[in-house]
Amino acid sequence: MTPKQCATRAIAALKRSANPRIASQAMKYFKPYEKIRVLGVSTAAVRQIEKGLSAQVRPIWSVEDAIACCDLLLNSRFLECKAVGILMLARLREAFPTGLADTVESWLLAGGCDNWASCDSMCGSVIAPLLFKHPRVLPRLKNWTSSDCLWLRRAAAVSLIPLVRKGIHLDMAFRIASCLLDDSEDLIHKATGWLLREIGKTDERRLESFLLANGPSIPRMTLRYAIERFGPQKRATILIQTKR
Repeated sequence: MTPKQCATRAIAALKRSANPRIASQAMKYFKPYEKIRVLGVSTAAVRQIEKGLSAQVRPIWSVEDAIACCDLLLNSRFLECKAVGILMLARLREAFPTGLADTVESWLLAGGCDNWASCDSMCGSVIAPLLFKHPRVLPRLKNWTSSDCLWLRRAAAVSLIPLVRKGIHLDMAFRIASCLLDDSEDLIHKATGWLLREIGKTDERRLESFLLANGPSIPRMTLRYAIERFGPQKRATILIQTKR
């Protein structure tokens, strides 16, 4: 089965499982500018379709085949098609080449992941494993923080979350967070707060110092995300001490 044939089968299988009621409910979670379409396929069904297709092609496909298939599915407007492409590619994470960073960047710039769900899936399933395997890709994230592309900026933060959960690359995570503090988009405020919260699970004292040092420059949404795991008294104190 070629990548094109696989993408065609994935789309057909997803359309057969479409449920308008699920689609209507799912759309409530996206911003108006996230111009996606939802078939209404449950997460379990999406994973089952992906698993079946991957079982057929994995013995014979190279990582380049998986990249080609993912590229085709990311070109679909349907959220579930993008998800299948990302999940299929993720299965070959052990074979990810360094050059995949260029491909992923082009996907984000071209709108292949122009919604928070697809972007975050790409971050967790593809970009983070790529960073684990090829740490020299890490400095690229700093460039992403100044991109005009919202999804590249979000990926700069969200891609680091699996790494900081393992207690690694905290310095880079703080640098990325610092670069994103003056961003105007709430999706970036949330992503930055999420990243900081995960850092705090490893080094709570350092997170607290960072929050107090940057104080008024931190968007309140970012701050509230970042301090979620602190005790009630400490949360209240930090909120007072960081007021503008």
